[in-house]
Amino acid sequence: MQICQELSLPSMGCGTWAWGNRLLWGYDESMDAQLQAVFNLCVSNGVTLFDTGDSYGTGRLNGRSESLLGRFSREYLGSGKENICIATKLAAYPWRWTRQSMVSACKSSAKRLGKNVDLVQMHWSTANYAPWQEKGLLDGLADLYEQGLVKGVGLSNYGPKRLKRVHQRFAERGVPIATLQVQYSLLSTYPVTELEVKDVCDQLGIKLIAYSPLALGLLTGKYSEKGPFPKGIRGLLFRQMLPGIRPLLASLREVAQSRNKTMSQVSINWCICKGAIPIPGAKSMEQAKENIGALGWELNSGEIAELDQAAASADKKMVQNIFQTR
Repeated sequence: MQICQELSLPSMGCGTWAWGNRLLWGYDESMDAQLQAVFNLCVSNGVTLFDTGDSYGTGRLNGRSESLLGRFSREYLGSGKENICIATKLAAYPWRWTRQSMVSACKSSAKRLGKNVDLVQMHWSTANYAPWQEKGLLDGLADLYEQGLVKGVGLSNYGPKRLKRVHQRFAERGVPIATLQVQYSLLSTYPVTELEVKDVCDQLGIKLIAYSPLALGLLTGKYSEKGPFPKGIRGLLFRQMLPGIRPLLASLREVAQSRNKTMSQVSINWCICKGAIPIPGAKSMEQAKENIGALGWELNSGEIAELDQAAASADKKMVQNIFQTR
């Protein structure tokens, strides 16, 4: 856990992808006070890792997620302030392909945050569609660490083969990889059970971060096959998924009731028990309180085995990120 201690990574982070994507649809400044309250509640309860990205909040709201996080961090005056760790992901845009473009992108993020980025991450690998682009981006990521502009570097959506190659390349420059983000939940075990990326991370001393630990809300128990469903593509996904995950949701509900916890809290705690740092989204006080309720206790081995079996036998799984490499 040495790397996590150096970067002040807690057992659970707060995924600001929810702030950057969902929240900023129809965003207005009247929401700022609510978001500040969510941030304050998280930090005061020991949740001090906040994950965002420079692509969260585009167009008119370009970089808004980073700007908000920076402001909230500066204005927070409670306990745990010194432990706040802001991680951002730099997008592999088509026009971003030189090492200097990555350095410039990180400096822009730092300007929006009002401080240097603590943990900078490659948002996705270009190996699946433009492998020639990746060299410059990775060189720039390592440059940021060497120049002392960040405390640590990480990757996102990398499989074990690519991860090993990048790790070796960075090791030759004396640059450690602190974290790896993958889509990981009871409905998305593929990166761990099939790609075995967690085993590689453990071998290399890399901490695994689990994004979408609630599978876009499917694991919260708040939706039924009869509806109502979320709007848009998410609603179509839920209609397709819910009938096939009925046994898993039943197991989740049973464990949650026996623990006097919610299904969301059990799902998040399962990720923690698997050795990952889950980063559930939170844009309201209710969501933040529910996420915090996943801390301070652990599922026992029997409960984990029951959930593992239910997840393995589910007829439906979450679609993997198209950028996930092997």
